[in-house]
Amino acid sequence: MRESASQYFVGLDIGTSAVRCVIGSYDAASDEPAVSVVGYGSSPNSGFRKGAIAHLDDVVSAIHEAVVEAERISGIHVENATVNINGAHVSSIDSRGVIAISTASKQISNDDKLRVQEAATIVQLPSNREIIQVFPKNYQVDGHDSIKNPVGMQGVRLEVETHIITAATPNLRSLDLALQKSNIYPNNHTASGLAAAEIVLSRKQREAGSAVVDIGASTTNVAVIEDGEIQHVAVIPLGGINITNDLAIGLKVDLEIAEKVKIQHAALADTGKGGRLSVEHDKRNFVFEAEDIQMIIEARVEEILDFVDKELKKIHRSQKLPGGITLVGGTSKISGIAEFAKEYLGLSAKIGEMGNIAGIADDIKDSRFIVAVGLMHLDMIFAGQSFNTSLGGSRAAEGVGSLLKDFWFKIKP
Repeated sequence: MRESASQYFVGLDIGTSAVRCVIGSYDAASDEPAVSVVGYGSSPNSGFRKGAIAHLDDVVSAIHEAVVEAERISGIHVENATVNINGAHVSSIDSRGVIAISTASKQISNDDKLRVQEAATIVQLPSNREIIQVFPKNYQVDGHDSIKNPVGMQGVRLEVETHIITAATPNLRSLDLALQKSNIYPNNHTASGLAAAEIVLSRKQREAGSAVVDIGASTTNVAVIEDGEIQHVAVIPLGGINITNDLAIGLKVDLEIAEKVKIQHAALADTGKGGRLSVEHDKRNFVFEAEDIQMIIEARVEEILDFVDKELKKIHRSQKLPGGITLVGGTSKISGIAEFAKEYLGLSAKIGEMGNIAGIADDIKDSRFIVAVGLMHLDMIFAGQSFNTSLGGSRAAEGVGSLLKDFWFKIKP
């Protein structure tokens, strides 16, 4: 761990529409060690297109402004952070590693555990992709499976089932360059959906089987966790900006007006707002039929949820997650979206909440900060064994997997 009694951890959520930075403090010397939010910042981001950097300078500026705001509130200078990876280029695969136990005693050591995890990373990937994280799920010793930790057992053959998250190398390099220009060193990279899951899923949900669906501006992150293990991670290239575009086309108005319509009147259920609804823009009043607004929004949300269901079908979990769906992200603020998702996906659904967080967390209860707070928590978990996939290779990546396994529940209430 970092050496000071009062330790600081930073989550940096670089999203398509905004960059958000959250600083947390962990006081190990107190009677009841706890993590609390001590600073936060947010800045609009106009440099992304569908989860990929299109204008580097705009992204650098957004990162700088969000970090400076968080520094001003906390009084802490930020140099390192755990950063999310977003965009449709993020994907995941299952892999299996096998090694022989060569020691005379045939007792499995921690080194053997690390070796078999590294063996699982030997997979055929295109030259423009690389591993972000590796999550061990189950071990097998001489044919005996469903072993969570094989260290100390005896055997001659050790196997592991893993889930590997990969991303496009050019996108990673662009992100690292933006961070470098912002004078921020990434302690760790992780998928946005996993950061959100860290905050919104209870232990029961993780054991029973749940999915976190983070609907952002132009991407939707899906993370499925079952038996406490990461089963699937995917990013869908659709989000709230598509709803805005649909409203602009369907209502025949400018994008700025369509965005106001979405923010003020978006609904997927009967809210009693029927009839005609209005928004004001440039001192003019624009009036629309509530039914038209709802129809346009419903069509796009249905498409997003259809893609979510396709991801669940890939792992045979469509309508088969007892822990249900937890919705987060800016688009989850649409009235009635949880009930709509429940009916469409055939699963229980709710809007994710951060729960009890100390410090100035009341100022960032907005669901749009969930990923940043999750990244801050993960920065604490990973402290002392930070990695950078662009430098560290597969051994560094598997280290994150084992850390997340070992600490996944330890910061939960």
